[in-house]
Amino acid sequence: MADKHIDEATGVETVGHEWDGIEELNNPLPRWWLWSFYACIAFAVGYAVAYPALPGLHSATPGVLGWSSRGALAKDLKEAEAARAQVRAAIAATPIEQLGNDPKLLRAAIEGGAAAFKQNCVQCHGAGAAGSKGYPNLNDDDWLWGGDIATIHQTLEHGVRYPGDEETRMSQMPAFGRDGILTPAQVQDVVSHVRVISGQEKPSASSTRGAQIFADNCAACHGESGEGNRAVGAPRLSDHIWLYGGDRATLTQTVTNARQGVMPAWGQRLDPVTVKMLAAYVHSRGGGEALPEQAAAEPSDNQQPAP
Repeated sequence: MADKHIDEATGVETVGHEWDGIEELNNPLPRWWLWSFYACIAFAVGYAVAYPALPGLHSATPGVLGWSSRGALAKDLKEAEAARAQVRAAIAATPIEQLGNDPKLLRAAIEGGAAAFKQNCVQCHGAGAAGSKGYPNLNDDDWLWGGDIATIHQTLEHGVRYPGDEETRMSQMPAFGRDGILTPAQVQDVVSHVRVISGQEKPSASSTRGAQIFADNCAACHGESGEGNRAVGAPRLSDHIWLYGGDRATLTQTVTNARQGVMPAWGQRLDPVTVKMLAAYVHSRGGGEALPEQAAAEPSDNQQPAP
């Protein structure tokens, strides 16, 4: 280390370091800086005493105030659970058909159902409930068994073709081609007829033959004009909404081998209140319908209410 000396220009002693003729002056630290530094040290010591701070073998020092982030979180969760318990109790005590009579309670049920949907249903129906091939779109007004909130609740609670639940939704279309009920040519004729009534093809000799085959084998469930039947979960075939697809190849596969999609019986996996909230959320997506008796009581767009 170079010898210290007094800088002639400032009269301040140097620290003895020199680089390229540049030397560092040994000026004292500003007093405000020193006091700030000492205050930080005092604060750190006080914090280490008051709060968990010093790591040990198994845990940190507890601190004399007894506070911890885990304890604070547990307290907040307990308070939130207590507040939520009141709402859940109110939902549990309200018949599903009457949830709409209390807008505030219905809104709470929808919000709770949205959270449950994200945890349990998005894997199949998508984050926006738009569905995908083989999984229904829950935003439209096309329903297999019905779209009022009570019917949706029944479907969610008992599932679709779910083994072990005696009340599960059950519809079973025959595998017309695989089981030899129809020949491959007849299957194609039926497909032609379905594509005609759904507006995808123009009438043809094939669709004419298919109309009679449809009447003999399919109309009992799907209706004479393909309007569907919610009593047995038979889809409407005269629109442009398809669960698996309405192109010729997909329809041929459906008629030949049938479809046997399954949805879990959520009543066996989730508590009753959560299932009820899920029903409220699905019903709110845009395709939900009023109960039959409510729909009958409300005037239509072109019907004036009775005086």
